[in-house]
Amino acid sequence: MATFQFIAKDAAGKETRGQIEAGDRNSAIAAVRAQGLFPTALGEVKSAPPKQQAAAPSSPARKGGRFAKPEAKKKSGLNMNINLKLKMPSFLRGKVKTKVLTQFTRQLATLVNAGLPLMRGIEVLKRQMKDAQMQEALNGISDSIAGGGTFSEALQAYPKIFDNLYVNMVKAGEAGGVLEVVLARLAEFAEKSEKIKNKVKGAMIYPIVVLLAAVGITGFLMVKVVPQFKQVFADMLGGQELPPITQFVMNASEWVRHNYVTMMVIVAALVVIKRVVGKTEAGAYFYDSLSLKMPVTGTLVQRTAVSRVTRTLGTLLSSGVPILQSLTIVRDTTGNRVVSKALQNVHDAVKEGEGMTGPLSQCKVFPPMVTSMVEVGEETGALADMLTRIANTYDDEVDNAVAGMTAAIEPALIIVLAVVVGTIVVAMFLPMIKIIQSVSGGGA
Repeated sequence: MATFQFIAKDAAGKETRGQIEAGDRNSAIAAVRAQGLFPTALGEVKSAPPKQQAAAPSSPARKGGRFAKPEAKKKSGLNMNINLKLKMPSFLRGKVKTKVLTQFTRQLATLVNAGLPLMRGIEVLKRQMKDAQMQEALNGISDSIAGGGTFSEALQAYPKIFDNLYVNMVKAGEAGGVLEVVLARLAEFAEKSEKIKNKVKGAMIYPIVVLLAAVGITGFLMVKVVPQFKQVFADMLGGQELPPITQFVMNASEWVRHNYVTMMVIVAALVVIKRVVGKTEAGAYFYDSLSLKMPVTGTLVQRTAVSRVTRTLGTLLSSGVPILQSLTIVRDTTGNRVVSKALQNVHDAVKEGEGMTGPLSQCKVFPPMVTSMVEVGEETGALADMLTRIANTYDDEVDNAVAGMTAAIEPALIIVLAVVVGTIVVAMFLPMIKIIQSVSGGGA
């Protein structure tokens, strides 16, 4: 029989620590669960061999001799490596990809649901983890749990990998003894959020490529091609007046050639000003408000925000996180200050004993259908389920908005490119027609 030390929680979320004797690890887990507890960490207590216990206090030669030195060096080297990692500037560390975190969460949920202890599941995933930063985090999490900490407490040491949403949902799962369910919900939430983000990014790739091509082609024509025709027209027309459209293109070409540095400085200054103003509270609020009112992209931004807020809030509530804490987490993870302000108003109203419907309808960010469904959810006591349904509906709305935006932007950019290039081409050919007519008339 072996002795196992465990950390577990009961149905009320109260943490319990103790020891139990069992033949193997699986038997120990079964014994802990038979007591109505949910184990979060379990490890075998290994006693030192008798010879080492006897020799350690009584043998100065071993304490300071050749048996101790290699151990001391190894420990010193380990500490040095840890210190180097802790002192490494954060900007030198890569960011853990959402795909890596989602895969880890999904696999950990599967292992815990299959009956493996949390500690052992983390060890299994740590051995197969290829991302260096994630592996380092798992080493620290494993050490923290082995030292008696909970999983959620260990996650808090890595805020750049595990945000407030992740930590609080894990904490709620530990308290309710449904950690594997919460982990599965986290993985599903991350997968759907990443899917929406990728769709929006994918929809913007083609318009950006067309826009860059238009700017590049126009710049090349204005700087390299148009000046060549200017000298030709001056020689062939003998000072005759150029057509208005040709003269306009010539003047624009001259301005671009002599002021391209100024243009670059202006563009750089606008970018810097936008970034500086965007870091202020008023400026950031203005930009976020503007993004919701843009003619083409405003609808997409609004629907994306509604989908994210409702899915996050629904996931937190269904995982057992209190409503006020859930609203605070969602408020801090929306990424839009207009929506954050609306959620703060909802938080204050709920704190005073009111419902969510009034503040949601006043902010003019959430459509009437959303507020109506939230009101029904509050009345029926199925708010979490109703929020998830809203999120699923708006995921489809985001898909439709992305498709509509792509369908509108692509031909518009092509038309703009055709008009710009076509204007330059026509402006260059009009004087040539005049030259041809003059030559033909003179020959006759």
